[in-house]
Order: sequence, then structure tokens, then C-alpha cells
Amino acid sequence: MQFGWQQKIARAVSPMLAIGAAALVLFVTLSPAHAETDIFPQVMPEEISALREQAALGATATPLAPGQQKLTPALLANYIERQQQLRSVEVTLGGPKPALTDDLLMSYISRGSLAGSNTALSAIASFTDPVPRPTPSVSADLLADYVQSGYQPTAKRVEYANSERECLAQAIYHEARGETATGQRAVANVIVNRARSSKFPGSLCGVIYQNADKGRYRCQFTFACDGRDDTPGERRAWARSMELANKIYAEFALGEEIGVVPGSTLYYHTTAVHPSWANTFARVAVVDSHIFYAP
Repeated sequence: MQFGWQQKIARAVSPMLAIGAAALVLFVTLSPAHAETDIFPQVMPEEISALREQAALGATATPLAPGQQKLTPALLANYIERQQQLRSVEVTLGGPKPALTDDLLMSYISRGSLAGSNTALSAIASFTDPVPRPTPSVSADLLADYVQSGYQPTAKRVEYANSERECLAQAIYHEARGETATGQRAVANVIVNRARSSKFPGSLCGVIYQNADKGRYRCQFTFACDGRDDTPGERRAWARSMELANKIYAEFALGEEIGVVPGSTLYYHTTAVHPSWANTFARVAVVDSHIFYAP
């Protein structure tokens, strides 16, 4: 055909023309409209600049350091007068500010506390609000109740704690000094369990030396009433017993579980004997050369 090549050129150029037209429309649509007038920062009038440079107590007074001035009626009146002067100066296109009333002053102070503190409000409050007197946390009745409930001086409590650790160390040494650390803790665990049970005395010494005053072999732990000297003869074994007793007593005093045997475990004997009472309790563990039982 005669116009074949012209049709080919038209087909190739048409998409480009369409894209250009769309871009032109988009540019015209998104172009920002020119503002009719330009806006510039307002220049602060000289009158208010001079007023803001005056000291808080007047043009000739020497200002004190922050926090040292006392709030007096004269200072408060000066503050109000100065705010009125500042508000009377025309600095915006909205016209002069309204008269400064008490409500407007409090609103001004409240709005100024943007950072969580306001020196003007704090100063006024410090003179108008009475300082609250602290309420005593300890009263005579509270002290009396505390004394009656078992108060002991610090020295007495330290002496008691040392005695508890000594008793526990004696039991560990005489009952299980040949055992592993776990076996020694298991024996101490039973002593702690008894002290926490209502069936036995509430202290470690009370548990260990229970019935020791009723005659030989009438007590709970043989070494406590066998008539022999309890003074430790093996220095290293005694040192280990003392170290373990300190740790166990701390756990006992804090109410923590010893954790070697269950908290219900109240009895044990060596594997070399089989007492008659063993058949009446539940066997719960065997640690080293001791068998442990719970009711």
C-alpha cells in the first residue's frame, strides 16, 4: 500500500505521545498553587523587647538568684502588673489581649508547666499550703506489741543463730561425717524438716537434743545422749561440718527447701540396722549409708 510506512510511524509515535500527555496532566494537577501573599516572622516591637529585659522586681532592682526570693504581696503584685503590661502590647494580628483576671492568671501558670514543674506555681504553693508533718511509723502501742511478740536484742539473736549452727554442725559431724556432701545434706535435711513440723521442737537445737535429758539412749540422735564427749576429734571433718551447717542454717532461716529428700521426711537409720519402726513408715530415699522415711 502507498501509505504503509506512514501508518507504521504513526503507530510507533502514538504511545509516546500518550505518555507525554499523561505526564503533563499529572504535573499540572500536583503543582502547588502560588500563595497570594508571602508570610514572614513578625518583628517583636521595641516596647515589648525593652519590657522583657527588665528585672523581675522592676527596672532598677537587682534580681536575686532563682529560689532565693521570698514570695511577698509586693512580688505577686509586681508579677501581675508585669504580665498585664506584656499582654497589653500588640504583637499579633488578633488584637490586644483581654484583661488579666485571677482565673486568667491561674490558667497562664497552669499552661506554663509543660515540663512537669512550674517555679511560679511552686513558689505560690510553698507559701499558701502548710507543710505536712510526717506521721510517725512507730507508736508506743506498736512497740509494746513488738516486745510482747518475742522481741530480742541483736546480740541475743546473733547468739541464738550461732548456737543453732553449732548444734547442726555437731549433728552433721557425729551422724554423717563419713558420708558424701549429699549424704550429709540429707541428714541435715531431716533435722530441718523436723524443726518445721509441728510434731517436733521448732529449733534445730531443740530437735537435735530432744529428750537428751531423760537418760542414756532416750534421745532422738544417739550422740546427744550416749554419755560420750562430743568434742570433734577430726579437724578437717569438723571444718566441713561447720561450713555445711552455715549454708543449711541460712536456707532454714530464709524458709528455703534443702531439697535432698522430700519435706515430709522425718526419720532415717543406717543400712546396718533395721529398727521395728521402719515398717510403719514409707521409705522415700536411700542416700549413702542412710535410709530415709516419711510418715
